[in-house]
Amino acid sequence: MPEQTKNANPLGFERVSKLLARFATPSVVAMLVSALYNIVDQIFIGRYVGTLGNAATNVAFPITTICIAISVLCGVGGASCFSIELGRGHKDEATRCVGTALITAGSLGAVYALLAFFFARGMLTLFGGSGATLDYAVNYCTYLALGIPFLILGNVMSNFIRADGSPKFSMVCMVTGGVVNIILDAILVPYGGVEWGMQGAALATAISQIVSFVIAAIYLKHFKTVHFKLRDISFSLKRAFKICSLGMSNCVNQLAILVVQVTMNNQLNAYGLIEYGEELKHIPQAAFGVVIKVNSVLISFFVGMAQGSQPIVGFNYGANQWYRSKKTFKLSATVCLIVATVGFLFFQFAPHLVISIFGSGESAYNEFAEKTMRIFLSMIMLNGVQMTISNYFSAIGKPIKGIILSLIRQVIIIVPLMIILPQFMGLDGVLYAAPITDFISFVVALAMIIYEFRLEGYKQSK
Repeated sequence: MPEQTKNANPLGFERVSKLLARFATPSVVAMLVSALYNIVDQIFIGRYVGTLGNAATNVAFPITTICIAISVLCGVGGASCFSIELGRGHKDEATRCVGTALITAGSLGAVYALLAFFFARGMLTLFGGSGATLDYAVNYCTYLALGIPFLILGNVMSNFIRADGSPKFSMVCMVTGGVVNIILDAILVPYGGVEWGMQGAALATAISQIVSFVIAAIYLKHFKTVHFKLRDISFSLKRAFKICSLGMSNCVNQLAILVVQVTMNNQLNAYGLIEYGEELKHIPQAAFGVVIKVNSVLISFFVGMAQGSQPIVGFNYGANQWYRSKKTFKLSATVCLIVATVGFLFFQFAPHLVISIFGSGESAYNEFAEKTMRIFLSMIMLNGVQMTISNYFSAIGKPIKGIILSLIRQVIIIVPLMIILPQFMGLDGVLYAAPITDFISFVVALAMIIYEFRLEGYKQSK
């Protein structure tokens, strides 16, 4: 092997399939474990607290979505900036991206944690909570707020760790936190039962997030591609804007998900009262809480693939090897499509098996939950490809296109449908809004990526 190749970054010359396997596998595992934070809570709450607890976690889910929005704004944006600057050979600037991203994320996380702690009831009422469901959700969020800054900073660090070429270390951070969460859930939720089970689940999650952050923070002194020192943690407003612009597509995607969640919860609350009455109006929210958490497993896989491919795509695009960026995208999208198809078949033909994991409820609850899973997730096969396309644009420094795709899928189409369709179809209107939106947004995303790949640079870089 030539000396120049030996000294070069392997992101620029190693086989793409080998690189993607090395980077994406730990990233996917880490994201799946991260999804366990909510899944495990939901399982224990469903079994020991009941359907009211499931409904409460659904109302509280937007709290976590906002955390993820801040995380990807600073983490994906910072890692994209880091990878692009490394590809250009600007190691000092890449190092400064780390410091600025951490300060920005820490500041936003601290402010948000205070808001979530002191104004939980008002926020959760806005998110669709009412009656007993709201009380359960407030109890849950009071303790959940303690882990917010650590969740955000831990996720940001994980992005940089992967971009630095240590995806396995990032996986260890997430897996360790996930294991701690499961163990604490098994202790605190059953012990608390119906009365204190919600607080126990939230406390278990907060502690596990702190553990993940501490492990990730250790990596700061062990960067491989740059010489990072604590004095490099400095803030630049100009650099912060650059980082946020690169992470904006992913952030908008999460904020758009937030809008959908809030709209959906309020619609479920209103039409649940009409169709089930005051006593059982929580059934639609409880059912959606389970379905959304199950869907988060597949979404986590898609995000993990996107995060794993990001350093490869960003580095090669920055090094003007666009054809390698394109090849990475195609492989990542194909894997997502295969996994999503398997999930689709499972959701369509065995929804009762999935629902039963989260405890039993009224017959009306079980029936609506199975129906929700079949209809709401009927176009899940297309989601992975659409998300891969959106993240690709962010990774190559074209965040505006990614933002457009996020807005089309998460706000422009689905929110009006969730408001309009229930007026004619009742609760079923909320269910059908998702697959209609998934199909339209996939067609738009496909057209945009085909146009991108026809640009001359993809041919000239070969």
